[in-house]
Amino acid sequence: MGAEKLNNGFKRGFPSQWLERQSEPKIGKDEKGYFIYTISENTKVYFEEFYQFLEKIEQKCQLDLDSLEEKLSQTPPTRSESLAYYRARKIILDLLLKNIFSFYSDSSNLGVIMTPWCFGTVMLEKVEIYKDRIARGEANDPNVGDFPFYVLGYIDEIYKNTLLELFEFPEKAFSVRWQYTELLKRYSKVLSNVTASLQSILFLAKNQNQDT
Repeated sequence: MGAEKLNNGFKRGFPSQWLERQSEPKIGKDEKGYFIYTISENTKVYFEEFYQFLEKIEQKCQLDLDSLEEKLSQTPPTRSESLAYYRARKIILDLLLKNIFSFYSDSSNLGVIMTPWCFGTVMLEKVEIYKDRIARGEANDPNVGDFPFYVLGYIDEIYKNTLLELFEFPEKAFSVRWQYTELLKRYSKVLSNVTASLQSILFLAKNQNQDT
């Protein structure tokens, strides 16, 4: 099985030893290993394949970040456009690494196990949300530097292609992003309906008790 951890030391949230002794009905096993049907796509995903995917992306991301750090240190301040591009890409990679660590090490939520395409969609949305936070001045990111307008412009220009490149996805991979967001909306609506129903039941029960 290997080390079952990322290069920085983060360990898998659901390691092979846990899978071997678990009794979770949502988890199945066949000749390829342990799997789960994902919440967002109802697709069979093998734990080993998903973790290996994150391990591969972490390695690529770290190599890219090391290269960017070198370029940033060697680029003179007068080359503001180049610096803005490097910083924009670094913001995207930093955010990606942060979420890789989070998804990889999560041991409390089976929902973090998903297809690579779905993870790519999640990251696409997270970059867009973070970009909007920077634009509103709500994110104190040191990578923004002295030219936030240029950095934001480059983020907007390159974030999709950067993720596609790192994940080695075809462009159509992000065409199904609605699956994830719509699922969250449906769950939110269902929970709201359940809450409203419970409140109605409690209200009726309370009135009946008062009448008696």
